[in-house]
Amino acid sequence: MGSRAVQIANLDVEKLLEVLNSALAEEWLAYYQYWIGARLMEGPMRSEVEPELLLHADQELNHAVMVVDRIIQLGGTPIIDPKDWLKHAGCAYEAPTDPYIEEILKQNLNGERCAISRYQQIAEMTNGKDYSTYQMAVTILNEELEHEEDIESWLKDIERLKDDIRKFRL
Repeated sequence: MGSRAVQIANLDVEKLLEVLNSALAEEWLAYYQYWIGARLMEGPMRSEVEPELLLHADQELNHAVMVVDRIIQLGGTPIIDPKDWLKHAGCAYEAPTDPYIEEILKQNLNGERCAISRYQQIAEMTNGKDYSTYQMAVTILNEELEHEEDIESWLKDIERLKDDIRKFRL
């Protein structure tokens, strides 16, 4: 970390690096969960949702890049071994053992809600103390909130579709 950055950071940098490495592990797991889920997904609206999930995956990968860059700027070392991702992640990775679209979306929604909590934590930890990390956290938080909204909308659409089918059958 640059000497001026050390002077203006009014927080425990080691603790922040620990939290950022947890976020990094979570981003890699989120990337894979989105990517593999999109590939395996079956069911109604698949052709609509799959490209969006792949876009979400790319955005999660971009979040990982932002977090790695910040870890390095702060003088830390990012997690370098994928075997450590599960150990450091506070958000669960849910393997898509049921490829039905609704299940995939529910798993991704759980991941997004956990990510929202993580970046809220980082924003609160750095607000008024480390402006660069704060700005990064808020930027990522806003994208995670958009992801949550997208997934909730798709789940609502699927529920509506199921309701319409039930009505049609009656």
